[in-house]
Amino acid sequence: MRIATWNVNSVRQRLDHLLTWLQDCQPDVVCLQEIKCVDEAFPREPIEALGYNVVTHGQKTFNGVALLSKHPLEEATPRLAGDESDVHARFLEGVISLKRGVVRVACLYLPNGNPVGSEKYPYKLSWMSRLLQYSKERMKTEEPLILAGDFNVIPQPEDVHNPAAWVDDALFRPETRESFQALLGLGLTDALRATTDAPGQYTFWDYQAGAWQKNWGIRIDHLLLSPQAADRLRGVGIDSYVRNWEKPSDHVPVWADFDLETA
Repeated sequence: MRIATWNVNSVRQRLDHLLTWLQDCQPDVVCLQEIKCVDEAFPREPIEALGYNVVTHGQKTFNGVALLSKHPLEEATPRLAGDESDVHARFLEGVISLKRGVVRVACLYLPNGNPVGSEKYPYKLSWMSRLLQYSKERMKTEEPLILAGDFNVIPQPEDVHNPAAWVDDALFRPETRESFQALLGLGLTDALRATTDAPGQYTFWDYQAGAWQKNWGIRIDHLLLSPQAADRLRGVGIDSYVRNWEKPSDHVPVWADFDLETA
């Protein structure tokens, strides 16, 4: 089973890119972020024509997440628990039946948090605290769990081209990285770092200053795995080639292969 994540940065603007990549990569499950449309406006038909079940949790103009799955989604639950006042469309959990048990996939779009001096940074840290609590509860079930999405977190200096330039950014501040480490401390595994220690494994290049051409990237799109998912991990890939397409997203897809057999 191949499970992927991609911040598509407007699904309607990048639909041709998405359809091409789906046919290239052939993922079984895809977590999309920043779809930037309400549920009714999501371009379901061409995606369903490729064999995907589609569930969305959209929001006009901003945010929005979606799950695409070649397998039936037994459950699909929007919104991260812990703050009833939070109306941002940033979380969607899906459950897929396996021959033995289930796999649970959570599609995440964490807050950016900038500027740090505004209310946006406390919101980011609060969201990460809620995610930690969610993960604690889900890990008790001892089933394969995959948290996949745009975390807006640069975990380590080797995950950014120029660490010094990001020191005061919400994505790289110590409190942000500590919150990410707390997730790993629960027993979650960073899929990419389970397969390589190499620097330069970037998933995002800014549109400004020729960042893509200069490879001034950062790694902020992650798949975090429960022990039951990590035990079945077979490989990880970053499809950086899509960043070279015309009018691309500033993020690229990341995928992981698992030895999981569906029902």
